[in-house]
Amino acid sequence: MTSSYVKGRGVMKSNAITIRIPDEMKKDLAALAKKEKIPLSDLIRESLNLYLAVKRFRQLRGATLPFAEAQGLLTDEDVFQLIS
Repeated sequence: MTSSYVKGRGVMKSNAITIRIPDEMKKDLAALAKKEKIPLSDLIRESLNLYLAVKRFRQLRGATLPFAEAQGLLTDEDVFQLIS
């Protein structure tokens, strides 16, 4: 699937995929979409974008962690103190 979606700009290129989810999850998603007043597909797209962003962040953090530790930066507080 090609991901070119930017919130507020619509879909530049889109592909359809089919997934199977439990009935309870579908009900929860539909209820949340209704509460948020957005289409179900937008809710799922937004959820997937957030999931991918978190995964990318964790991968980058894992890749940079050894370099930070080598500099004595062991906690987020160490980083904040360095840049403050």
